Amino acid sequence: MKISFGAVFASIVATSNAFQQPKPVSRGLSNLNMVAVDPTTITNKEYQDICGVSFDEVGLSDRLQATNYLYPRHVEVIEDIAPIAGAMVDSVLLETGEASWQPQDYLPDLSQEGWEEEVKEFRRMQEGVPDDIMVVLIGDMVTEEALPTYQTLLNTFEGCDDPSGDTDSPWARWSRGWTSEENRHGDLLNKYLYLGGRCDMRSIEVTIQHLITNGFNPDARKDPYRGFVYTSFQERATKVSHGNVGKLAGDYGDHRLKKICAKIAGDEARHERAYQKFSEEILKRDPDGLIMVFGDMMRGQINMPAELMTDGVSESLYEDFSAVAQRLGVYTAVDYAEILGHLVQRWDLEHMEGLSAEAEKERDYLCKLPKRYKKLAERSMNKKKKSG
Repeated sequence: MKISFGAVFASIVATSNAFQQPKPVSRGLSNLNMVAVDPTTITNKEYQDICGVSFDEVGLSDRLQATNYLYPRHVEVIEDIAPIAGAMVDSVLLETGEASWQPQDYLPDLSQEGWEEEVKEFRRMQEGVPDDIMVVLIGDMVTEEALPTYQTLLNTFEGCDDPSGDTDSPWARWSRGWTSEENRHGDLLNKYLYLGGRCDMRSIEVTIQHLITNGFNPDARKDPYRGFVYTSFQERATKVSHGNVGKLAGDYGDHRLKKICAKIAGDEARHERAYQKFSEEILKRDPDGLIMVFGDMMRGQINMPAELMTDGVSESLYEDFSAVAQRLGVYTAVDYAEILGHLVQRWDLEHMEGLSAEAEKERDYLCKLPKRYKKLAERSMNKKKKSG
């Protein structure tokens, strides 16, 4: 009997502040106001042709102030840490081609003799995985398959976009390299579900199309600071989710799925380290700026990338998916609090000095928040257990 994605979610069952974007900055040298160029990637000759002055006459800071960037100071910092992004391309992202892992490495090879027996064994192991674990796996896979939305999001972060699609800047190379690695996750999980034969794949495909069509708003507002705080959090969250699904699958005898989830979680762990490093470097250069952004984001909540998930029938698909994940311990409110605590500790906010009075107050708020969140989360989870 096939699992109907929407039906199982509905049968199993268990929130984003709207802010106005700041107005574009248009100050700086009077003859350069509102020049619609990217001053971090444009060549000196192109800049002279458009603006009438050379790089030598106008520093990067003034060039940024003279554009229609929303966050010229943030872009200046992002440009300063571009070499670190370039180093991350070489040290964090895996080499492409034969040396990198591919989905086929973890699936039956249908071009080889005896593939029928391998598929039978593949299905035998998957049969032992309970429906609710499969539901969370499907939700994770659908989330990964919405990758076009996430690459589009990266390209909205001012100062680290890929304006031409093949720009040879460190940030553009990082964005494309990250996307190429993430692309494997949805491919692998999709094929795993297809070969297992337990799921209504067409329903799943409809859900993927809906999610990409609906899009996703993490409230980054084109701000690279907000973007990197978000990705620092989200990459760790996906690592936790994939890792826990793999452990549960292993407990029920599907060691192939356990290995698959561990490999995907390993990718997320590498990406997490990179985004947290970018944020750390921003803190070194503009601690007040990043802390104020971090605090503002946490006064709302970190929106999950699949919040607009639907199969076109159920209006509560994401809420049902989240409830099942929480009940199984795959990703819970406690995990949310612990990820926040990890970031506070990773960036050593407690010992940060030289902050403005306003940033000091925000830092203190952030340092106390993980314990508060965890206490509330545990209380809520205990109430749900008692109520059955």
